[in-house]
Amino acid sequence: MHLIAAVVLSLAGQAALATAVELSGSARPVIEQFLLEQTKGLPGKVSIRIDTPMSGALPACDAPEVFLPSGARLWGRVSVGVRCSGDGAAMPAWSRYVPAYIAVTGNYYVAGRTINAGERLSMADIQLRQGDLSALPRNVITSPQQAGGMIASNRIASGAPLRTELLKVANVIQQGQNVKVQSQGSGFVVSTEARAMTNAGAGATIQVKTQAGQMLSGTALADGSVALPN
Repeated sequence: MHLIAAVVLSLAGQAALATAVELSGSARPVIEQFLLEQTKGLPGKVSIRIDTPMSGALPACDAPEVFLPSGARLWGRVSVGVRCSGDGAAMPAWSRYVPAYIAVTGNYYVAGRTINAGERLSMADIQLRQGDLSALPRNVITSPQQAGGMIASNRIASGAPLRTELLKVANVIQQGQNVKVQSQGSGFVVSTEARAMTNAGAGATIQVKTQAGQMLSGTALADGSVALPN
């Protein structure tokens, strides 16, 4: 029963999309220009579809003003506000919400093979794909540097989009390991040895304990050493 209901809802959603009518009229180019300006920083190629609201075509307006509702995200389906200050009785003020779809076509990466939890990813394990990023999870991997050298925190099926929450930084320091601790100042470097209190990946904050028993906090470096703040 649940499966049938899900199928019906899916088909209904597809039918609604297929029957959506693109907006026409003087407000359309104003809305489109507004959205293009707002989406300049998005990765990939942006394309915008603006549909007629269910309430019908927008009333006439000499200078429509476009705005985004609070919390609106310019990604995928979005509702865009349009208002008109009006010009007396001949052109009364009004406000409407217009549905739009913002597609962002760009590169993303998928698993080139089945990757088990705990495995370290190499560049040979990932494959480039191109598609509508707005139809994928927002945290999908879009750069190979985001995946190379990372550790799979869960099993990832072959062909599945790589997402940041499926990966974790590989540890460069293990708990209990003796590490080199450095403090650098103007014209000098002081080094000592300490024991790592936790695991840490490159760039993570880690606490270490010196031979004298002093607890220090620093940043784990890719070479397995720890840099103390200046």
